[in-house]
Amino acid sequence: MITKENILASAKKTILSESEAIAKLTEFLDENFIEATQNIYNSKGRLVVTGIGKSAIIAQKMVATFNSTGTPSLFLHASEAIHGDLGMIQNDDSIICISKSGNSPEIKVLVPLLKRFGNTLIAITGNMTSFLAKGSDFVLNTTVDAEACPNNLAPTNSTTAQLVMGDAIAVCLMEMRDFKPEDFAVYHPGGALGKKLLLRVKDMLEHTLKPMVTPDTPIKKVIFEISEKRLGVTAVVDENKVVGIITDGDIRRMLNERDSFTDLTAKDIMTKNPKLIPSSAMVADALNILEDFSITQLVVVDNGEYKGVLHLHDILKEGIV
Repeated sequence: MITKENILASAKKTILSESEAIAKLTEFLDENFIEATQNIYNSKGRLVVTGIGKSAIIAQKMVATFNSTGTPSLFLHASEAIHGDLGMIQNDDSIICISKSGNSPEIKVLVPLLKRFGNTLIAITGNMTSFLAKGSDFVLNTTVDAEACPNNLAPTNSTTAQLVMGDAIAVCLMEMRDFKPEDFAVYHPGGALGKKLLLRVKDMLEHTLKPMVTPDTPIKKVIFEISEKRLGVTAVVDENKVVGIITDGDIRRMLNERDSFTDLTAKDIMTKNPKLIPSSAMVADALNILEDFSITQLVVVDNGEYKGVLHLHDILKEGIV
């Protein structure tokens, strides 16, 4: 009988089974892992990752991770390799071949061909006596006791173990290369991640209006300026120096406290010493400031010169959060 409790129990059992399989990988790390990683690091060529079936899908993910973290990589499908795609392999390339059994027909055909080219072959396999293991220069053990599948058939624990082993290599290579966030940004220029790593405040000001009044500007004109520029704020500038800001909130508080404001000017209600940021700053850093001080705008100033206003809503529109 299928119940909610049974579903949750099955899900928890699967997760625990896979986590135990991953944890066990630490026992398999040895000189083979060290030398294989050093070989990839010292290679003058690229890293080619190949596999068949579910292992091929894991290989594709590994390639994506390697490429995005500074290790030029290519995916080679094991079955396509023996039908012409071996031509993508160059002399200095290192090769990772992934296979749980290490004995599938495609792998048995592929391994001798790869060795014939003289490339370094690194096996990721769950069978240390397999054809693949015996034919490789380095063998990374991803043996699992069983699959999480109730029939012990569908690749679950085994493919997770393969993926984690690939991540372990990628992270080691990142640390060996001293791979930094700015390096990561180079490979991720698009999407929310790219914007978070690359977008600067000045990039947000190109199409933004620049609200500005002087300390002696009457409140009525201040309200017009805030409304016209539609940023909910205006900078108060005296001799090209920002001396304060006035927000929608300042206007509302003034109206609550006074019946008349005809005698007031900007300097009477402005907030002095507003939070400033240079246009060269990262938008992600600006967002942190906005969150830390629970504000929605930052005044942008370069060398004392007023450049504009960065609004939280504009950052949200960029999809950085």
